Amino acid sequence: MAVITTARRRLAGGIVAFGVAPLALTGLSAAPAVAHGSLSDPVSRVSACFAEGPESPKSAACQAAVAAGGTQALYDWNGVNIANAAGKHRELIPDGKLCSAGNDKFKGLDLPRADWPSTPMEAGSHTFRFRATAPHKGSFELYLTKAGYDPTQPLKWSDLEEKPFATATDPTLENGSYVFDGTVPQASGRQLVYTVWQRSDSPEAFYACSDVVFGGESTGGDTTGAAPAPAASAPSEEEIAEGTDKSSVEHNGHGDDDAATGAEVTEAAPAAEASEASEASEASEASEAGANAPEPNNVAASPANAAPADEALAETGGSGSTSYLAMGGAAALALGASALFVSVRRRAAGGAHRA
Repeated sequence: MAVITTARRRLAGGIVAFGVAPLALTGLSAAPAVAHGSLSDPVSRVSACFAEGPESPKSAACQAAVAAGGTQALYDWNGVNIANAAGKHRELIPDGKLCSAGNDKFKGLDLPRADWPSTPMEAGSHTFRFRATAPHKGSFELYLTKAGYDPTQPLKWSDLEEKPFATATDPTLENGSYVFDGTVPQASGRQLVYTVWQRSDSPEAFYACSDVVFGGESTGGDTTGAAPAPAASAPSEEEIAEGTDKSSVEHNGHGDDDAATGAEVTEAAPAAEASEASEASEASEASEAGANAPEPNNVAASPANAAPADEALAETGGSGSTSYLAMGGAAALALGASALFVSVRRRAAGGAHRA
């Protein structure tokens, strides 16, 4: 028995040295770097509909969006993205699908209508805001639709001006939003601002359609006599927090798999699961020796814990695949520790029997 006890104590120390430490370090250093968000001034379509309430939106346009694509798209308001865009926006997003970025989950945002909730807009200097639920370095480009734009027709790339009217690289982050100035060109009537946020630490890009109205025209309604749409409102921090539990993108994820856009689910499984399963028969003994490995911390940002005001931009270059590699390695270490435990215990038992 003395031999077995000594072996167990030595093994416990080995597991702590070779199992727990790598797992803990992996959890801290390999958490995937995610970025999400949408334009909040002027308010994007998806943000406006989320603010109205995914389950019972007030405007006819948002109701139609839910009928076409379901409520999940609105809960995932900060995830209209292409994971592998790398600046190839026009190549990857087909005409008629600019507002969804070609992602079928967000297809309701592509509905051609003249009654989307809208933001009043004037030519001249304007301060833009982009609510970022996970900040990263990158560049913004804002495009305005051309004169003669018809909101009742599917939005095409040719409907946008060739060059962006406002750009910003690594703008200031204030209270969870990127803030930057731009000069809005002269325009009239109902138009659309198209936003591209291309990360510089990843090929991932985010997109937003914001309906705007120039010249004091009513913010909603169309020529058929339909009731005007309400003015667009950005979601409050309370609304963002309340919707977090139903979102599929704010915790390490980029929404559902989408072969057309390259969007990927990056949610990682706990690294200690394999170790726990293989050590089940030895749980009580390993516990006595202090060999239980803690699960790694999840440090991904979410709407509920967005970066504070004036926080420096994140400079990590991690991607969704990083979490799988790291967690896979951690699981392998845990399995190796388990096998070592069983092997040494058997040898110790054999030594005790021979003694």
